[in-house]
This record gives sequence, C-alpha cells and structure tokens, in this order.
Amino acid sequence: MVETMRHEPFYVTGTHESPEMGIYAGWVSHAGSQAANQLFTNEKRDIVLLLSGECFAMPETVRQLKQQGHAVGERQGDWLVHLYEELEDRFFESLSGLFSGLLIDTRRRQAFLFNDRYGMERVYFCETRDALYYASEAKALLSVLPATRAFNRQGVAEFLRYGCTLDGCTLFEGVNLLPGGSLWKLQSGDIRKESYFTAATWEQLPRLTTHEFETSFRETFLRVLPQYCQSYSGMGISLTGGLDTRMILACLPAAGQSPRCYTFAGETGETLDARLARRVAEIVGLKHELLRLDSDFLTDFAAYADKTVYATDGSCGILGAHEIYLNQKARQISPVRLTGNFGSEVLRSMSTFKPRSLASELLSSEFRSALEIVAEPSSPTATHPVTFAAFKEIPWSLAGSWLAARTQVTLRTPYLDNALVALAFQAPPDLRTSPLSALRFVHACHPTLGEIPTDRGLARNGRGGGNFVRHAVAELTFKLEYHSNEGLPHWLSPVDSLVQGGLSAAGLRGLHKYLHYRGWFRRELSDYLQEALSSARAAQSQFWNPEFLGGLASAHISGRGNYLAEINAVLTLAAAERLLLHGASHHQAHRVETLSPAPLQIA
Repeated sequence: MVETMRHEPFYVTGTHESPEMGIYAGWVSHAGSQAANQLFTNEKRDIVLLLSGECFAMPETVRQLKQQGHAVGERQGDWLVHLYEELEDRFFESLSGLFSGLLIDTRRRQAFLFNDRYGMERVYFCETRDALYYASEAKALLSVLPATRAFNRQGVAEFLRYGCTLDGCTLFEGVNLLPGGSLWKLQSGDIRKESYFTAATWEQLPRLTTHEFETSFRETFLRVLPQYCQSYSGMGISLTGGLDTRMILACLPAAGQSPRCYTFAGETGETLDARLARRVAEIVGLKHELLRLDSDFLTDFAAYADKTVYATDGSCGILGAHEIYLNQKARQISPVRLTGNFGSEVLRSMSTFKPRSLASELLSSEFRSALEIVAEPSSPTATHPVTFAAFKEIPWSLAGSWLAARTQVTLRTPYLDNALVALAFQAPPDLRTSPLSALRFVHACHPTLGEIPTDRGLARNGRGGGNFVRHAVAELTFKLEYHSNEGLPHWLSPVDSLVQGGLSAAGLRGLHKYLHYRGWFRRELSDYLQEALSSARAAQSQFWNPEFLGGLASAHISGRGNYLAEINAVLTLAAAERLLLHGASHHQAHRVETLSPAPLQIA
C-alpha cells in the first residue's frame, strides 16, 4: 500500500505495527516536512501518532506547552502527543490546519482515526467483514482489495455532472471518504464512528457588526498568519494580482529568511496577474519571478496527464496536468508554498460550483438515465454560505488541483485556519458579497498596496467612479477571454480564428489566462487527442456512445465545436480505468522526471 503512494524517488516512508491491537500502518512524506519526523511518541512510547499534512495548535496552547518544557517547533511533532496527554479526547478539536492521522494509545488500548474539520486531507476507507482498511489515497486500497477495482456508477455520475464526487462518494466501488471532523475510535475490534466537530457549531455564532467584524478579523489574521509562514527551508509565496495574496503580503511577519514570490505563467507573454504580482512584490521588497509553462510540458503532456490522474485518484483531470509541472518548478524555489487559495470562497462567497453541460450524445443510453437522477447538493442559498464554501465546494470541487500540487510542495493557506473560518460565519451578510472589507484591510496594514488595483480593477477607493470603470473593464475582458477559450460556444467555433485574431489585435488574448487547452488540443496536442480518444473508444466503456466518441477528436480539431469538457471527462476516466482499476503498474504514471517528494500519507 505504501509503495502505491510513492510518487517520487525522494519520498521518505515508514511503517508501524501494533499487532496486539490489530493495527498496521505506513506513511509517506516530504523530506524535511513536519510529518517526516514521525513516528511521534511520548517518552514511554505508549502513545504513537502517525500524521498526514500539517497541524497547528492555537498560540496560547503552544505557549502553555513551552512553559511545561515541551519542544514545540516546525521540525518537531512530539509536542502533539504531549498535547494529547494533556487534553485526551479534547485534543482533536484543539488542532487547526489540514491534516489526518492515526493516534494509537496502548495505555487505553484505543486508536483514533481523525481528520481536519473540512476533510481536505483525505482519508479513504473500505470496510470488509474482517477489517477496516484506510488510506490517504484510494489506490492504496485498490492495490489490496480486488473488489474495489471497479467504477462506482454513482460516483461517476456525480463526476460527470459536477466535475467531482459529492459527500463522501468516490469513483471506486466500496470506497468512501471520511467526513470532515471525524473521530473514529477503534477498540477491541469495534469502531465507534463519531465527529469532534460539525459546521452547525459555527453556524450558531452571533453575527457581528461591520466594525466588530473588521476589528476582530484584523486581530485574528495577524495572530494566525505567522504559523503559516514558518519554515526552516525558506518560504515560497505563489502571488497573484488578487486580494487574497495581497492581504497576506500586506501584513507578512518579519522572518529570518525573506520569502520568494512567484507567479505561474505561459511560455511567452505576461498576464495581468503576473504584472500586478511583480509590482506588489517590489513594493514590499521581495524577489519575484515567473514560473513558465515551457514547451516541454506539451511535449510530455501524456505523461503529465497520466501522473495527475493517478496521483489524485482521478480527482484532478487531465486539464489539471499543469499543476504538477508548475509545482515542480515551485519546489526548486522552496518546498513550502504559501497561497491565498480559498480566501474568496470563505470570505466573499465566490463560487464556481455548478453542473457541467456535457453533450447528451456523449453518453450511452443506459448511463444517460443515471446522470439525470444525480441529486443536486444544497446550494449556497439553501445553507449558510460559509458552510457551503468550506465544507462542500472546497473539499469536493476545488480539492483536485490542491491534491495535484501537493505532490510536489507542502501547500499552506491561512484561509482555512479554524479561527478565520469561524469568524467568517459571523460576518454581516453584505460583507460576504463585497470586496470592500478586504480592501480596507489591505490599506490599513499597508497603505501603498491598497492603492494598487487588483486583477479585477479594485482598489482602496472602492466607491469611486474610476474604480467602477476599472472593475467593469476587468470583468468584461475576463469574460471575453473565458468565452473565447474554454467557454467558446459551438456556434462560434467555425469563426474561432477571427475571434482569436480580434482579441490579439485588441491586446486581450492572454490578458487573464495562460492556459489554452482548447487550442492546444486543436493544434499541439491533436495527435495525442486522436490517439487517446481512439484508445478510449476501443476500451468499450459502459459510459460512452461509441459513435459520438468516434467523431469527437475530429469535431474538436476541425473547429466544428468546442468539446473541451467532453474530452476531459472521457480521457480522465479512461486514465483512471487504465492506471487504477486494471492493475497497470503505477510506474507508468511516473515517466516524467520530477524534483521533489510528496505529502505524507496514511496507509
């Protein structure tokens, strides 16, 4: 099981057995990460912790442990066990960060399987008559449980409908995901499936006024951010032109080693994101560079696509293959990457979650009915918007690219810190749909940064006419570029060259986006596309209409339609079937030389 998760030659691994309790576990981690120092134990070694991801305790808890003489630091995790000794079952709710773990307490002859409150650090499980199998990646279970090597029709239907599986479902038969905030107690062959946290706890918090919220947010953000900036190996910050990374830089704590900033970019040119990020970095005195998607990415695309699907268990499709490529380059700067991911979703109710519009002719008649009955999850309007963002959209829909990136770097975002998410529940409703609070925060912490417009044309003078015009122009150009690229409607496809020419003449092509998969599949990747779709058709999958599949490549390449979504669906599931279900050696997904280890896993 451990070997299936060894995605890079430089991962560090280990195993632990407690045969008297019937527990056998293993792990894989980034060298030098918090998790690489395990096993974590107390002095008597009668408490053992295996950890995936990173845990952060509240500052007051850390101070208390230090006063008691316990070592608390980035490269030392035994303090977690000491914290458990102090708090026992209350230990799990005291942790922040994105993590999962197995804690074995031989004194009490109990073990605890747990994860973070949102379920971002995944734990896949399968229960048989004789045992509970669990792992941080589904492929580890597939490797030892033949019955799971089949597609789960419900999971596939959800994937085709929403681009992800929902509410604990997976693509694989008999394999499910541990819900966020789980605390499963294992003792004497029995399993007590409990939770140490639910979103309802935060939904009941009292609403604050605008002044109260902004005052509390500033104090909380300044308190928690330093935890995410600590690294003995230096820090890399993936910087954009948006508000969320701007907020981080506006109050970046002083450190012994200055972080290095970078922005992802295409082979040539610069997006607005890149230009603004460079300007922001210069103002705060940090180095900035572009990490480009060079031509070798397209040359080796088949390998990157396979590796992405394999490493993420199909959660990230072939249209996310750039994540591993670019984060390999990010690791050369630092093995730790601080991002502004999920700030917009948690703080400002931004959402991209919606049903996918696949051509109905793509599906076999048998499977078309299965897709039509997929239940629609509760929308942001039917539940608290922060509950939807933090406990549904992010761990379901947005986790794929996160899982791909973290195979190369340790990813951190302060916007899923427990204290910040809890505070987001208390925000006045008008602040949840407005950038004004974030703009005021940036200006208060760093006035010069507050004067620079974001990639959406927003600046400190948020109510001025100039700001309105900048924002309107930015939104218009963003939507134009989207609809000329992945969102191009079929009826415009025959005049695509005219559309692209017009955008180039107006200086809009590449203004916001550097990923051009639709065009790549028509040109540079056309041979790959034809071969991959031909193989998918030959596999005679139960999901597809073979006649439509037979003409899909030529229809897209010729420009008769924009079938990017259909291509991604077919080739992602085809790769999952070939690499994960049919027992193909996982080394087939490792043809690309890489630069770094992957996050720790529990098997």
